[in-house]
Amino acid sequence: MTESQATNANQANTEEGKLIITRTFNAPRELVFKVWTESEHLKHWWGPTGMDLEVKKLDLRPGGIFHYSMTSPEGDQMWGKFIYQEIVAPEKLVFINAFADAEGNTIRPPFSSEFPLEILNIVTFIEHDGQTTLTLQGGPQHATPEEHAFYRGMFESMQQGFGGTFDQLDEYLAKI
Repeated sequence: MTESQATNANQANTEEGKLIITRTFNAPRELVFKVWTESEHLKHWWGPTGMDLEVKKLDLRPGGIFHYSMTSPEGDQMWGKFIYQEIVAPEKLVFINAFADAEGNTIRPPFSSEFPLEILNIVTFIEHDGQTTLTLQGGPQHATPEEHAFYRGMFESMQQGFGGTFDQLDEYLAKI
């Protein structure tokens, strides 16, 4: 682990069934927000490590959608989407994240019928001395008690997944 990676290690906790991850990036807030909101940047870092991301649509406005596909090295493809709820540049993004089909319809993920259909995510960006601390809070929307329980049971896996995604973001920010 490099010194940068050690400094930027994910801090994660949970409260009331929400996944909360905090990470500090060595980049100004405007830039971190920009790479979260523009397709030419998202395709370089969003998603699990090793997946290729293709942006089908990005309409950054309340009610707008970020619709994308992720393809594994083996050629397996999954679709996902954000439906933006609130955008306060460069301070906050609120969106519902869901698995989707190629047309953008919300679907169950391929790995479980108990994973919630919709996850409400709140991402905040706070700058201090040229660095940006990002906090992501996510929790199920309109979910059954079983879906909430399944989501809580996936916290460790999701922390690892976001850790890899945020490592990619850290590397990408260092390049631009």
